[in-house]
Amino acid sequence: MPTSPLHYQNQLLAALPEEERRRLGVSLELVPLDYGQCLYEPGAQILDVFFPTTAIVSLLSDIEDGTTAETAAVGNEGIVGVTLFMGGETTLSRAMVYSPGHGYKLTGRILKGEFHRAGPLQRSLMRYTQALLAEMAQTLVCMRHHTLEQQFCRWLLRRFDRLSPQALVMSQEMIAQVLGVRRAAISEVAIGLRTAGLISYGRGRVNLLDRPGLEARSCACYAAIQGEFARLLPGGTGT
Repeated sequence: MPTSPLHYQNQLLAALPEEERRRLGVSLELVPLDYGQCLYEPGAQILDVFFPTTAIVSLLSDIEDGTTAETAAVGNEGIVGVTLFMGGETTLSRAMVYSPGHGYKLTGRILKGEFHRAGPLQRSLMRYTQALLAEMAQTLVCMRHHTLEQQFCRWLLRRFDRLSPQALVMSQEMIAQVLGVRRAAISEVAIGLRTAGLISYGRGRVNLLDRPGLEARSCACYAAIQGEFARLLPGGTGT
């Protein structure tokens, strides 16, 4: 595939020098990433990686009681499958598409070859991995120490950073599953945010109405994550 303007929708690909992007572009395959699609299961060997353009992929960890919780998400700022080039081959996380769209698929063999060239792609992937690990760590702190409203606001803001227009299509049941809480708890928090005029929601659709207000209701974790992505990546807020 020749270099496409769509490559610029993924920030890691867009940041590459033109020559490297052209070489990699021959092997990139634009694929749909559908709602509910599982890209990886825990423990399964990773054969391909994905560079999302318009989709968002949740990285979920299983909990002993049978529930799950999202430790991070990947949108157009990153890549799904970092363990492949880090040498792990498998992962404990489940990668699920909850915001459908498209992304570029690349076979693991080709990615490893490009990574071991020790060029711009390797440097970008290493910096992205550092930012992703920081998000995972901050998310765990948030889940342990902050209120559900603060967690939900942080989670919404990170989603809206990657979405245009500012509308999230996802049921409360799925949001509760991602955050590892009861649906009734999410419903109560969402009603409070809607009453405050920060969001609107209905029929599985959440719209952002007041970003400054939502940021004020969030905890410091959102700004910390944003700051780390901005520090490590070009345009690295996921916008």
